[in-house]
Parts: sequence; structure tokens; C-alpha cells
Amino acid sequence: MNSEKQPDPASEPISKSRLRLWLSLLKTSSMIEDEIRRRLRSELDWTLPRFDVMSTLSRRPEGLKMSEISKMLRVSNGNITGIVDRLTHEGLVLRIASPSDRRANLVRLTPKGEQVFAEHATTHEAWIDEILSGLNANDIEGMMSRLDHLAKFLESQD
Repeated sequence: MNSEKQPDPASEPISKSRLRLWLSLLKTSSMIEDEIRRRLRSELDWTLPRFDVMSTLSRRPEGLKMSEISKMLRVSNGNITGIVDRLTHEGLVLRIASPSDRRANLVRLTPKGEQVFAEHATTHEAWIDEILSGLNANDIEGMMSRLDHLAKFLESQD
């Protein structure tokens, strides 16, 4: 038996409970992300950053500037440039001149990129469904409600 005494959440300060919640959110998110990364690599010979860029572009068929992609994904422009260069070389995305800014290019999926992403997105959705299969509809609704509440609070702090 483990003789280490577990903290009693009811008697600890709310700040400690919030810290434990944050750590639990990080751990759970990391576990899911690690599994998705592993499956992308082993089953599709793909990476999560490539998937994320293509996912972002799939929601904006008119295209996005590189800086918009990096802002949406919260990564550096340099990271996005390297990914877009490789995706362009593979014929999955293309760069086109921005009609509103001659110095910038828009990046968008090619028809081949749309097809590849659609296949990957279907597979990704099935993986998420499998990974989260321990949650029922009530669990999901309750967690979504609480996370939405937290996100709105955090956004209001900006």
C-alpha cells in the first residue's frame, strides 16, 4: 500500500486546486497529443505540424498569409515557412500573390492537398473518437461547457 498521504481537495486552498487542475489539463492534453503524433508518424508518415497547417488552410480556401497561419497556430513564421516550403514542393499547397498586399503571398491547398487532408482528417477524427471513447455524451457535454466557460474567462482577460 502507498503510505503517502493524498491531499484532501476539500481542505486545500483553491489556489492549490487550480494548480492541480492546470497540471491535470496539461498532462491529459500531452498524452493525447503524443498519441496523435505517434499515429501520424507511424500510420501516415506525417507530422502534427503539417497536419495543423493543412487543417488551418482547409478552413480558409481563399488562402492565408504566412503570418496569419503562424498567428493562428501560435508558432513562429520560420516554422511555418519550412512546413509550407515542403508542402509546396510536394504539390499540396501553393503560394499565390496577395491581391491586397503585393509584398505578401497567400498560401492555399491545391486540389491534391485538399484530397490528402480530407483523408488524413477522417483518420484523425477516428483516432480522437477511439482515444476519447471512455467518455459518454454527458461527460463530453459537461467538460465542453466548463472548458468553454474557462476559455471565455481567459479571453476576457486580454
